[in-house]
Amino acid sequence: MASYDFLAGSYDALTADVGYPRWADYIERHFSRSDRPIRTVLDLACGTGSLSAELIGRGYEVTGVDLSAEMLSLAEEKCRSLDPRPRFFCQGMERLCLPHRVDACVCCLDSINYVLQPRKLQRAFQRVYEVLEPGGLFLFDADTPEKLESMDGQVFLDETEEEFCVWRGEYSPKRRVCSFWMDIFRLDGQLWQRGGELHEEYAYTMEELTTYLEQAGFLQIKQYGELKLRPPKQGEQRIFFTARKGK
Repeated sequence: MASYDFLAGSYDALTADVGYPRWADYIERHFSRSDRPIRTVLDLACGTGSLSAELIGRGYEVTGVDLSAEMLSLAEEKCRSLDPRPRFFCQGMERLCLPHRVDACVCCLDSINYVLQPRKLQRAFQRVYEVLEPGGLFLFDADTPEKLESMDGQVFLDETEEEFCVWRGEYSPKRRVCSFWMDIFRLDGQLWQRGGELHEEYAYTMEELTTYLEQAGFLQIKQYGELKLRPPKQGEQRIFFTARKGK
């Protein structure tokens, strides 16, 4: 089963602790530092649209892109009553193509790591560069190789009253990929449904990500600690990047 086919229906419940308002606060702190006003935003790998909805509530015009049709269907439903409503497109990052340019692109929750082939990520960065307005901002986060390596052999459990998800990590040094095998149980009426999914993340080094950004043409590339405005400290497991398109 493809990633998010079954998980989509339980994703919001199992990630209720993400804290999207806090992520939006952090994003806006970077927006406030921009040399140009930011009004239009691309939420790349938008999932079920929680961050998109949060940004719309703060006055931004949002376009959401995700590879999963199941996640986008939930995003459409979640944002149906919003004004203005976001526009959603089902696309892979490396095939990103919008009918308009945007002032900023955000790609959150280690979605970058889900691109398992470096060449595809390089193309994705080039696509982001192309859809940004001159001077536009690209902000994303990535799990570090150290974090993904540490998940090898680990077992995790997430549960609510109606969902139960157990997943285990397996890291392959040869592939530089951490595989997450998920067993998901979801209550449907009086019966439990069971689904299984495989999720994989590639362990990009921060140096590689910087190089890909430079190759795409980005300038002013900076790294930050997790939801911080300072440089990352030794041992931090999630690193944020900002980069700007030339004017």
